[in-house]
Amino acid sequence: MDKNVLKEKMKKFETMINTADEALAKELVADDASFFTPASPTPLYGGIGYLSIVHWMRSGFSDVQWNAQEMVADDNKVAVRWLLSGTHDGEFWGVKPTGKKINTTVMNFYYFNNDGKITNDIAAEGMFGILKPLGLTKI
Repeated sequence: MDKNVLKEKMKKFETMINTADEALAKELVADDASFFTPASPTPLYGGIGYLSIVHWMRSGFSDVQWNAQEMVADDNKVAVRWLLSGTHDGEFWGVKPTGKKINTTVMNFYYFNNDGKITNDIAAEGMFGILKPLGLTKI
């Protein structure tokens, strides 16, 4: 798939996750795409499943925003370095609201099918590999 087309789709995806737009979710994410997240013990499917991750984040950070800082596209995949920001104004993983601001970078890899829809999202989860054995996460 053309790199510029993939990058354009990711800009739409950025709009989708920042607005929780269901129409864009259905347009951009394959129905059979499965996503794994700490928010659910079972995989989530399709655009609506992906948006449930967004809603989970918004339950703890109502103003959460993802801003693409860097994007690299190749074949059927795109790597994105996101700047994630928000205010901890709701309960999150059992932690009561603190009012603290978060600003962090996260890295995701997105895979596309031949129809140009996202089929998989793999997050760089290295920190969980450190925190989980130490009992510092709930997942």
